[in-house]
Amino acid sequence: MTTPTLSYRDAAPDDAGILAGIAAATFVETFGSLYKLKDLNGFIAGYCVASYAAELADPDIAVRFACMGDVAIGFCKVSSLKLPAPDPAPGAMELRQLYIYKPWHGLGIADVLTDWAKDQARARGAPELWLSVFTENPRARRFYGRHGFAEIAPYHFMVGDQADEDILCRTKL
Repeated sequence: MTTPTLSYRDAAPDDAGILAGIAAATFVETFGSLYKLKDLNGFIAGYCVASYAAELADPDIAVRFACMGDVAIGFCKVSSLKLPAPDPAPGAMELRQLYIYKPWHGLGIADVLTDWAKDQARARGAPELWLSVFTENPRARRFYGRHGFAEIAPYHFMVGDQADEDILCRTKL
C-alpha cells in the first residue's frame, strides 16, 4: 500500500461541498468548545454548500486546498479586504480563512498556504494583507507573527450572540 502524498490545488466551482464540510469541521474542531450550542449551530449554518458555491463562483475569492492523496485536509481563502481594518491601504486584501485538521498541524502546511495567500495578494497588486486572529489562540498569533503580520487593533468576531476578542493583523507586501 502506498502512502498518500501531500499536495496542493486550487479549489474549483464544484468543490463547494468539500469546502463547506472542511470549513465547518475545522472550525468546530478548533473553537467548538468555546460556544453555547445555539451560537455555534447558528454560526456553522452559514458554512453551507450554497454559500461556498457562491464564493467559489466569485472571481474576487481564491481558495487553495492542502490534500493528502485525494482528501482535502486544509484550506486557505483570500479576497479583497472585508474586515474593518483601520486605515487600510487602497487595494488591501484579506486572508479570510486558514484551517487545517489537527492531525496535520506542524507539518509546514500552514506555511505553504500562508505563502500562497501572500503570493495571491501580490499578484493582484495588493500592498498589504490583513487577517483577524482570536486573542486566546497564542499558537496562531505566534505563527502569523513569524510570517510578518503585526497586531494592529482589537476586533469583535461574532459567533451567534457571543463576541470574541480577535485582533486585526497586517503584513506589508
